[in-house]
Amino acid sequence: MTASLDISVPTPTRVSDIPGLDPAPAYTRTDEQSAGGVPLIVLPTGHRALHVTRYADVQKVLTDTTFARTETNVEDGPSFFPTIMPAELLLNLDPPDHARMRRFVTADYSAGGVEKLRGSLDGLITERFAALRAQDQPDLFATVLDPIPLTVNCRSLGIPESDIAYFRPYSRTVQMAPWEDVPHLLDHFWKAYNYVTDLVTGERPVVEGGMIARFVRDRDRAEPPLSDQELVGLLFASVLGADQNVLSVMTKVVYALLSAPSLYGRVAAEPELVPQAVEELIRLIPLGNISTFPRVARHDVELSDGRILEGDLVYADAFAANRDPEVFSDPLAIDVDRQGKRHLQFGYGMHHCMGAALARMQVNAVLTRLVREFPTLELAAEPAALPWDHGTLLRRPTSLPVRW
Repeated sequence: MTASLDISVPTPTRVSDIPGLDPAPAYTRTDEQSAGGVPLIVLPTGHRALHVTRYADVQKVLTDTTFARTETNVEDGPSFFPTIMPAELLLNLDPPDHARMRRFVTADYSAGGVEKLRGSLDGLITERFAALRAQDQPDLFATVLDPIPLTVNCRSLGIPESDIAYFRPYSRTVQMAPWEDVPHLLDHFWKAYNYVTDLVTGERPVVEGGMIARFVRDRDRAEPPLSDQELVGLLFASVLGADQNVLSVMTKVVYALLSAPSLYGRVAAEPELVPQAVEELIRLIPLGNISTFPRVARHDVELSDGRILEGDLVYADAFAANRDPEVFSDPLAIDVDRQGKRHLQFGYGMHHCMGAALARMQVNAVLTRLVREFPTLELAAEPAALPWDHGTLLRRPTSLPVRW
């Protein structure tokens, strides 16, 4: 008898196989539909919004600059947050104000612009890896992942690293915004916001050559010139997002790979797969419990399964779009060889994430060095037992004990 060959295909790792990756939604589902036939959800503020989930439809909404963000950032307005935010933040602006402010920072946050930070990043990774090797009970999160985006951001912006102990607890609270304690959230929000204001106005010193000093000096490049308040709006997003958001993406990408040893082993054996693995994991892992912000339609829009009517409140769910089976085959499988359309996790169109290139550069650099220098790395604890931070905007593990 001739022995049969084993030609079985390995079972792919699915997002549901990794504890904690899928968050509970920040909205409540209903059985209702809008007048245009689109499913309705209820936001935490009690407002009903059209739930747009198909890839092509979400892309259409995010590309359409007439969908208004300004109209939602008002007292008692439709939101995922328990309070309104400063109007000058980019995520709250509509044309033409958004384009005027966005153009001012485009070059600095482009792929070419962030590449200037690579030398500093590489040195920092070397330093943090040495610290990890020196530990008796190494924690990858505390020793490597947590300090890297923060330090890179301070050096890029020109924030004195001696200020970190002051402002970072506030910025963390803002990004982990809980509904249960609004006074605490507002207190930390305004402390972080006023800290950035002091940097812009010169009440606190900044490092010459950093982005803050350059933006203040070059504000006349915008027409009309950017005010202090507008500069604060731009830089506040950078102080928070280029630290906490990048950290959350990086941590969950590394956590997912370490929680699926076959995936980590595959990437360690083929480090050239790192960029594909990173994009695939970003496709599946949202930053927090929401993926975009509500918008108000200013005209009728035809969708695949219905119609948005003028005046409708819309939640274009990029998280759901990234799992559209018509675009991504076997969408819940983590497939590092996946080809095809790019995910919408960083948004699309006008409100595409300003820090996407910065996040990609750091996550790819850290992971590439990690799999090359620690090819046998594994978690030293069960994934389900790891502690997490949970917020509406961000959620992530707060400890990654490892061994190799």
